[in-house]
Amino acid sequence: LNELFHVHGIPHLALLDEYGNVVAEDGVGIIRDYGAEGYPFTLERVQELKDQEEEAKRNQSLRSLLVSRSRDFVISSDGNKIPISELEGKTVGLYFFATSYRSCMLFTQQLKEVYEKLKTKGENFEVVFIPLDDDEESFKEELESVPWLSLPLKDKTCAKLIQYFELSKIPTLVIIGPDGKTLHLNVAEAIEEHGIDAYPFTPEKFVELDEIAKAKEATQTLESVLVSGDQDFVIKNDGEKIPVSKLTGKTILLYFSAHWCPPCRAFLPKLIDAYHKIKAQDSDALEVVFISSDRDQNSFDEFFAGMPWLALPFGDSRKEFLSRKFKVSGIPMLVAIGPSGRTVTKEARDLVGLYGADAYPFTEERIKEIEAKNDEIAKGWPEKVTHEKHEHELVLSRRRNYYCDDCNEEGHNWSYFCEECDFDLHPNCALGDKGSIDGANEEEKPKDGWVCDGDVCTKA
Repeated sequence: LNELFHVHGIPHLALLDEYGNVVAEDGVGIIRDYGAEGYPFTLERVQELKDQEEEAKRNQSLRSLLVSRSRDFVISSDGNKIPISELEGKTVGLYFFATSYRSCMLFTQQLKEVYEKLKTKGENFEVVFIPLDDDEESFKEELESVPWLSLPLKDKTCAKLIQYFELSKIPTLVIIGPDGKTLHLNVAEAIEEHGIDAYPFTPEKFVELDEIAKAKEATQTLESVLVSGDQDFVIKNDGEKIPVSKLTGKTILLYFSAHWCPPCRAFLPKLIDAYHKIKAQDSDALEVVFISSDRDQNSFDEFFAGMPWLALPFGDSRKEFLSRKFKVSGIPMLVAIGPSGRTVTKEARDLVGLYGADAYPFTEERIKEIEAKNDEIAKGWPEKVTHEKHEHELVLSRRRNYYCDDCNEEGHNWSYFCEECDFDLHPNCALGDKGSIDGANEEEKPKDGWVCDGDVCTKA
C-alpha cells in the first residue's frame, strides 16, 4: 500500500471513488483546506472550490468575510451580539491572536492604546478578535480585558480566515477598508513601530512612514538607539553602570541572545574569540552589548558571567524597542552599529561566523576586501577535479558554509562541489598541498539546524 499510494510521510490520505480508482493522493491537504465541502474530493470539485474562492476575493465584503450560515454577528466583551451590519463602512482590523503567545499579549497592550486614542479622536475604526485559542477560560478573560469585538471561540470562520489570508504568523492584524476590501495583510509591525501614526493604514500612509524611517536612519545616533529616558546606561558583569555616552565613537555589536538557546551557546565562543582579537589590535575599537531573551534573572546572570563585554540589564524595556527596530525574529542575531551611530549591518553574526575577527569593522568595503583576497587564493586551482571519494566530477564553487565529506570539518568560501549529490570537499582534501588556504578562517562554526523565534528555539 505504501508503494501503491506513494506514501513518503504520515498522515497520508488516499481518496478512492466507488470503483476503486484513485481520486486524489493529497487527501490530507484537501480535507484540511475544504473539509466536508471538498466531497467527492475530485480534481473537478477542488477546482470548483478554488474558483469560488477567487470569486469571493474579487467580490470581498465584510459580510463575506465574517458572516456564516449560522451567525451574522460578532460578540462584545460583555457577551452581547453585535450585528456585523454595524461594522460596515468602518475601517476594521481582524486581529489573529492566541493568549498563549507572549508576543500577542504584548501587542494587545499596544493595540489597545492605539484603539482608544482613535476612538477618542472619533475615528471610524473597529477591531475584531479572530481567536486561535483552545482554552475557553483564557479567551474569556482576554476578551473581557479589551474594548473591542470578537468572533466566537472555535467558530468555523476562524479557520476559514486563516486559510483565506494565508496566515503565517501571529500576532497579525489584517486591515479591511470601509469598502470591505483588504487594505493591508498585517500592520502589527507598523503599529509596534509607529503607533497611532500608522492609521489609516493606506498605501499612501505606508509610503509616508517609509520616508520617515529613512530620515530617522540617516540621523541615527548611538544615543537614539540605546537611550530611553533615564535608561542611559549599560552594565558590566559586576553590575557597574556604564553611560552610553562612553561608547560613542566605537563600533558597537548588539548581541541578541539567550542562555536557553543552543545556537546562541554554540556561537558565543566564536564571538568571544573575535572580540578579544579585535580588542588586542585596538582596545577602543569595539564593544559588544548583550541583549537578553532569557526567562529569568538567574539564567541571565549565568550566561552574562561568561561574557567579557557589556549588557542591558535583565528585563530592560529597551529590549522590546530594539527587537522591533531591528526586526529580530530569531537569535542569535548580531547588529553592527558604526562609530557614527548608523547601522552598518544586521548580518554581523554571519560575518563573524565566516571571517571571525577579520570581518571588523563589518562594512561592505571590508567584506569585498576579504572576498577579493579569497579570489586571489583560488587562482591557479583547477576548475574541475575527480576524487576517489566521489563518483562524479567536482566543480570549484563558492560555498558560504559547508562540511567536507572527506574530513568532516567545516569549510568556507571555496569547495569542490557536486551539486547533484550535494557533496563537498575542502580544496585541501581535493588537491592536497595545492589546496592550502593561507589565511583562510577554518575555525569551528556552530552547526545550524535550529530556528529561534522569540522565546522558543526549535529544530528546523
